[in-house]
Amino acid sequence: MKILVCIKQVPGTTQVEIDETTGTLKRDGVPAKMNPFDLYALETALRIKAAAGDGAEVTALTMGPPQCERVVREAFMMGVDRGVILSDRAFGGADVLMTSFTLAQGIAKTGPYDLIVCGKQTTDGDTAQVGAEIAEWMGIPHVVNVKSIDKVAKDSISLTVDLPDCTLAERIPYPCLVTVEKGIFEPRLPSYKLMKATADREITWLGLKDLDDSDPKHYGLNGSPTQVKRIFPPDAHVEHVHLDGDDAEKAAKLADLLDERKFLQ
Repeated sequence: MKILVCIKQVPGTTQVEIDETTGTLKRDGVPAKMNPFDLYALETALRIKAAAGDGAEVTALTMGPPQCERVVREAFMMGVDRGVILSDRAFGGADVLMTSFTLAQGIAKTGPYDLIVCGKQTTDGDTAQVGAEIAEWMGIPHVVNVKSIDKVAKDSISLTVDLPDCTLAERIPYPCLVTVEKGIFEPRLPSYKLMKATADREITWLGLKDLDDSDPKHYGLNGSPTQVKRIFPPDAHVEHVHLDGDDAEKAAKLADLLDERKFLQ
């Protein structure tokens, strides 16, 4: 069984500058980490691999600048077998549609896979659309909001889906894609032993010229049908107020201050 997990490196802080011209995040020099939702996808894939038995293999795929190699190395430390990185300046500034298209191209180039697992969403985009759109580009069935894996069979996977008003039991044939909810499993910690064992493991790097569709108009900012018209960080207003007096006096001053600023009704 061949399993693929889509992972992403996201900013490790909320203090990220925005390029007002392109409407994209300025990621250079910003602390980064693996998208927290992808940790649950990785754990899910590794448990499915264990349930599938001999011959099962997990590949981690990511798209981004060269420094995103760090999250692939982290995936190796958790037990992933192979790593693929899609990295090219032509991919920069992609919206959700072009991100999913690029990932689908990378999956097609390195596959085929029986099962693709994605986290519910990313903390920098929060669209929760990429997984489903990958499946649409690839023409395979998909299920989102998966809360549990119930049975792993040779030709299908049975799972439980979390819907707004109920839960739904599904059986979906391979090849397919699922996006998993936060908390489906407790993610394992990276292993120091695996870090040492995989330090020199080769990673497959793919650029625009390596994909079946190598037209630069179909990728990145140039290919994105949605464009950000204007984006800006919110102004941060921080004011410190020091209240003097005994406890009763300070309490009265605080009440007056809150009332003045209409926090009290």
